[in-house]
Order: sequence, then C-alpha cells, then structure tokens
Amino acid sequence: MFAIAAVIAGALLIGGCSAENMPVLYPSGEVALAERNILFRAFLIMMVVVVPVFIMAFWFSWHFRGTNIRARYAPNWISDKLDILVWIVPALIVGSLGIHVWIYTHQLDPYKPLDSTAKPIEVEVIAQDWKWLFIYPELGIASVNELAFPAEVPLSLKITSDTVMNSFFLPALGGQIFAMAGMQTRLNLIAAKPGEFVGRNTQYSGDGFADQHFKAIAMEAGEFEKWVANVRQEGAALDGATYAELAKPTIAQPVIYYAPVVPGLFTNVVHKYDSGMIGGAMAAE
Repeated sequence: MFAIAAVIAGALLIGGCSAENMPVLYPSGEVALAERNILFRAFLIMMVVVVPVFIMAFWFSWHFRGTNIRARYAPNWISDKLDILVWIVPALIVGSLGIHVWIYTHQLDPYKPLDSTAKPIEVEVIAQDWKWLFIYPELGIASVNELAFPAEVPLSLKITSDTVMNSFFLPALGGQIFAMAGMQTRLNLIAAKPGEFVGRNTQYSGDGFADQHFKAIAMEAGEFEKWVANVRQEGAALDGATYAELAKPTIAQPVIYYAPVVPGLFTNVVHKYDSGMIGGAMAAE
C-alpha cells in the first residue's frame, strides 16, 4: 500500500508541473529532449531492481508476520542460487546503465555542431559578476542578460568567464557547461519553437549569485531581425573602456544593449588571464 500511495503522490506532484517551472521534464529543444529521454530510460533501467525490492519488502513483512503459523523459521537457510541472483542482477543493471549512458551522452557532445540546414547563430558568452554578456560577433552587437535567437536555427555558443568559475545552464534547451577564466568552452543548442526561457548560473559565485540569471528568447526569423535592428538603434558602443566599466560587480543587472562592439573582445577576455594582463590592457584598446 505504501508503494502504491507513493506512486500516486508522485504522479499528482508531477501533474502540477509545467514547462515554465519544470523545463527539464518539458523540454523546448532537440538537445533537451534527448537529455530527458536518457534520464527516463535510465530511470526505467533502475526500476528493474527497485520495484522487486519494494514488492519483496512488503511480501516478506506480510508473509513472516507473527500471526502466520505457516511461515517457516529457518535462520541457517542458505541458497547458492539466490546469492547468484542477488549479485548478477544488479551487476547486469549497472552494466546496462553504464553502456546506455556512455553511448547516448557521447552523442550529445556539447562541442558537436547540430545537424541543420540553417546557418548557426554565433554567440560569444562572457560570465561576469553577476551577469551574462552575450556578443554577436557576426552582427556587431551585444546584450547583457538577454539572449535572443531565431527558433529552429542552431545556436553556437562560445563561453568563458571574466571572474570566478561560473556554470552556464539553459535547462529548457538542454546542456550545462562551465565558464572558466582563461578558457573557452562550447555549447550547441536549438529551440524547436518560439518561446521565452530562463537561463542561470548554477555555480555559486558570491553575493549576487541568486540574481544571476538571464532571459533567453527564441523568436520567429522576422522578430529576430527586428530585435537586432532595435539593439543597433538603442545600443551604446562597447569598447575596452566601456567593457571595463561593465565588468564591475553588479547585482540584479537589468538588460543592456550595445552596438557596435569592438572586434576581438571575447578573445581578449580569454587571453588576458593566460598572458598575465589585467583589465587595464583592455581599457587601453
């Protein structure tokens, strides 16, 4: 009865979830859907051992109850066959689970470009205290805490940090990857349809960590073109001096647009750590 009640309670809890507050279970992109399917299949594989354990736990409790005079007391009972079963079944489950996860997670290599006839949108992502800067090098624009892109078009992200280690996570579209100073990581995502999603930093990074999230907007192609035109019209130039000011710590930073953007800004942020340069070298550009 306890197991049945737990299943019913779990179903009711999940039934109250939505794509907005449970994006992992209600994905909006190809990568996120594949990751969810891996999670569900792994869960089913593990249920092969979990379900029998619950069934036997309740059966043994009922069968060997004190009032059952037919239950045989055999404290020295030994069964080689049962021992073999107890060890082989979990070993097979662990083995199949490992093979399953190995195969399918490698198919979702975050550095691997997604198959699509559309040209990817290139975006350079810089984690700061405590905000995200998104640079569109091919468009010459940038935005803070707002990542816009066309739906059904691959999104190719290059990610680094200009502060401590951060973790870039956009659960509705799939994938979590670290942003590290002096290093560049990659992430390829795609949105199946237009929508608005929430991205965040999942690596604790200090006072403003709780407010370090951003809005990701998948748009129709025409809407994205209007967004780009609006950024170019409203944005201020982003050069070395402006970047140095932006990089100062802020909490709950509102959206900011920049246009044009000095070329090579992302590369300078990556290399300033392994070359020993500090922010002043960028401000001098």
